[in-house]
Amino acid sequence: MVQEPLTLYKLIILYMLNRVNFKLTYSQISSFILEKEYTNYITLQQVISDLQDSALIQCSTLGNRTYFSITPEGQDALTYFGGRIGDSITNDINTFLKEKHMELKSEASITTNFYKTSSGEYEAELVAREKDEELVNIKLSVPTADMAESICNNWYIKNQQIYKYLMEELF
Repeated sequence: MVQEPLTLYKLIILYMLNRVNFKLTYSQISSFILEKEYTNYITLQQVISDLQDSALIQCSTLGNRTYFSITPEGQDALTYFGGRIGDSITNDINTFLKEKHMELKSEASITTNFYKTSSGEYEAELVAREKDEELVNIKLSVPTADMAESICNNWYIKNQQIYKYLMEELF
């Protein structure tokens, strides 16, 4: 009986990943599952690890974010066992994804990273993607880690304005 809830949590994650055409971050998945109180943080960690170990989901890390996508094997598992999720849970997931679609998509397509260069300065890398294509990739060198971190944080907030400005000025 202990295995049954874990199976349900795995199916919930597979269903979420299958319903979007972009990768979801760990925080997006956990936000839904923990807010709905389907399970706790520790169990969620175990479930995601199990899904990765069985190659039902793929994990990639970019900057300080971890992204997940469903694999073909995960889609097969969802096809066979997806009926076990239940209508109320699928309705919760569908509502969550519908209400937060643009926010989720934007968060998944905007990434940042900063690191110390060999010259001792810091480089902030700012990326905006549409599907898997990079629209913008900007690298800025600054003297301090605080400045690089601030640039990265502002990119999340102002990326659309900056992209629009660049397009207007360059075209």
